[in-house]
Amino acid sequence: MSKQKPEPVGLTPEQAWQMMQDDPRAILIDIRSSMEYLFVGHPAGSVHVPWIDEPDWVINPHFCAEVRKVLLGGVVCDMEEGCAPVILICRSGKRSHEAGEELLASGLKNIYHIDEGFEGELDEHHHRSTVGGWRHHGLPWEQC
Repeated sequence: MSKQKPEPVGLTPEQAWQMMQDDPRAILIDIRSSMEYLFVGHPAGSVHVPWIDEPDWVINPHFCAEVRKVLLGGVVCDMEEGCAPVILICRSGKRSHEAGEELLASGLKNIYHIDEGFEGELDEHHHRSTVGGWRHHGLPWEQC
């Protein structure tokens, strides 16, 4: 029997916010492109580490290493419990799930992702932030 690939734990935006309030070590990483992060807005206090970014729009080959840098190279990690909780967010939860799988495959633990993302899914008028997402739930965010 083959082992099932580990998956990041899905959280609602409210659960992620609560986790950040309950555990000051928790780190929220926005993995969207630089343009999304800057111009669409991002959760207040998030760290930006793009999973896919311009100009080439390919998966960042240094993503896991960059997340480890955010975790101070692992010096704040414990062999049994792993590192501080890492919560990933993208636009609608798809890229963050994929990026979370990659982090888990690289050996990190305590990986979560916000399954509604920052903007949520499209509504019947093809608008985002109306049926789900960090912004829709009124959680703190900022924009450049």
